[in-house]
Amino acid sequence: MWTDGKPQRQRARRANPAPRAPLMASVSGIRGIVGEALTPGVAADAGSALATYLGRGPIVVGRDSRVSGEMIKAAVVSGVLACGCDVIDIGVCGTPTTALMVAARQAAGGIMLTASHNPSPWNGIKFIGPDAVAPPRPVAEKILDVFHRRKFRFAPADDVGHVSVDGSADERHVEAVLKTINISAIRDRRFRVVLDSVNGAGGPAGRRLLDALGCQVVHINGEPTGRFAHPPEPIAENLTDLCTHVRSTGAEAAFAQDPDADRLAIADETGRYIGEEYTLVLAARHVLASRPGPVCANLSTSRMIDDVAGRFDGCPVYRSAVGEANVAEMMKQRHCVIGGEGNGGVIDPRIVYVRDSLVSMALVLQLMTDEAEPLSQIVDALPRYTLVKRKFDCRPERVASVLSAVSKAFSREKISDVDGIRIDWPDGWVHIRGSNTEPIMRIIGEAGDEQTANDLIARIQAVID
Repeated sequence: MWTDGKPQRQRARRANPAPRAPLMASVSGIRGIVGEALTPGVAADAGSALATYLGRGPIVVGRDSRVSGEMIKAAVVSGVLACGCDVIDIGVCGTPTTALMVAARQAAGGIMLTASHNPSPWNGIKFIGPDAVAPPRPVAEKILDVFHRRKFRFAPADDVGHVSVDGSADERHVEAVLKTINISAIRDRRFRVVLDSVNGAGGPAGRRLLDALGCQVVHINGEPTGRFAHPPEPIAENLTDLCTHVRSTGAEAAFAQDPDADRLAIADETGRYIGEEYTLVLAARHVLASRPGPVCANLSTSRMIDDVAGRFDGCPVYRSAVGEANVAEMMKQRHCVIGGEGNGGVIDPRIVYVRDSLVSMALVLQLMTDEAEPLSQIVDALPRYTLVKRKFDCRPERVASVLSAVSKAFSREKISDVDGIRIDWPDGWVHIRGSNTEPIMRIIGEAGDEQTANDLIARIQAVID
């Protein structure tokens, strides 16, 4: 029976409460909680925005294993098709795999559906340009302008796009990585390795790679179900099971991927969590020994990378703003042989200008093969710093005022404002910036010991408080 609508409106308000987190739409992509800020309509608009900006040509679409991924993909694909672009559906795979497929299929661009290390209620939409890397800021801002204004160029009914499926993505990615290393030498070592894929998208490709390298693999949380076995960010407190497996199996190394397989954390043969900061450092040590050249890291990456590069004459380190696209752009400008970010993200330009957990595993195993030493000894020989990472809730509209206050308070110190505020002292540094993917601010500090790093962060925190 028809009513005046009041009870229905009240029920609708109860069923759709205010979002717990706003939609994060930035140069790093679009991210939100599914069913709240991130809805099918938003996803369709994102697909239409990229297709409208690109004009014509096929768009590769991949997704991580989140339960919401199939629904979000359907919406994104509909938006792309509506604007006349074809879709190459590559299924569940990692972010670097999707980027690689953009290049392999000579596509006009790509879309990766992932919320990276965010918990399962989240999902996201990451754009990839025709050069197989996240678009630079000016391009990303143009795509976002189309998205926000909804100025889409829809195609007529007889000219909409169509969908094709390509199931070769993981195989192509693994083959590309294998070409960069000495396969037979690694196979001869028969490494015992534990791999934790957190039920994310990188499990099948990660296992395929380690099997190809002759590793004896203990694979935990390997099925890409999207129901994460533990909090998905690959940090120490989330990887206790991984370290336990190392000790119980006698493994020589352990690797932990995040849900979209662009980050890698490592534990050594003692079951000690080494940490994400060491992933780039270890990879760079191998690469620079065989192919010396420039290195790029972001402003939040440990000074260890500078120390390692300093061992090889003529290997400068360039610092970019945080964000994969920023690192990739500087790597291209400076012709870097290796680069990445201290969150476990290694970029090898021989594969793709995207952070890649597969190439990270391969390079670390190659280093262990070349050094013929346990991973713990290789790590202990590196310069040692203490890096402290903190974060606090901060809505995007407040970020500028927080950074302004910090800048004024430390105006007499050595400051970089390339990305947020980084302050350098002789005994350490602190970097504070707003996240592009969550309504938070991050504070990262590094020094020779934990107390000094905490003291430096406390000076910044006092201004914020």
